[in-house]
Amino acid sequence: MAKVTTQKSQPVNGPPAAPPPESIEQVRDLLFGGQMRMVDARIQSLDERLAHETSALRSEFERQLGDLDGSIKKELARHAERLASERTKRVEDLKSLNSELRESLKVLERRHQSLEETAGLADAELRDHLVKNAAAFSSELARTSERIMSELQRITTALQAEKLDSAALAAGLTELAGKLTGGTAAPQGKKGSRS
Repeated sequence: MAKVTTQKSQPVNGPPAAPPPESIEQVRDLLFGGQMRMVDARIQSLDERLAHETSALRSEFERQLGDLDGSIKKELARHAERLASERTKRVEDLKSLNSELRESLKVLERRHQSLEETAGLADAELRDHLVKNAAAFSSELARTSERIMSELQRITTALQAEKLDSAALAAGLTELAGKLTGGTAAPQGKKGSRS
């Protein structure tokens, strides 16, 4: 049979007609298809590996973050518990110190009051003693004064009754001095004769 060829008419003075787009894709596929599929496969593998590594890193990061969060919470709880126990101990210590100070203050107030009472009693006793001694000294002084006055009166009367004798005057004064000192002095001579 006879082969019938059909020629496509090309424009005479223009660019060649564009080949159909399918043929370019086929040529490209023939030339670069294997390499493109390899590159696509490698990219796909890298994407999967990257996704797997990212997931592993994310899970490891979350685990470490959880561990860190847990240890921080434990440490904070331990510190909070220690601070609470220290605070409680300090409050108890302050209460104890406060009660001790109050008790010491009460003891000091009682001692102060006792000292004031003792000092008041001692002052009263001293005053009473001084008053009694003053009264005793006053009465003794009054008695001594009366004795001296009566003795002087007696000596004066005796001297007036007798003439003035120096020996009698000396004897009288010596006797008076003896009585004042509590002793008895012996008269030193006889009374002088009357003149």
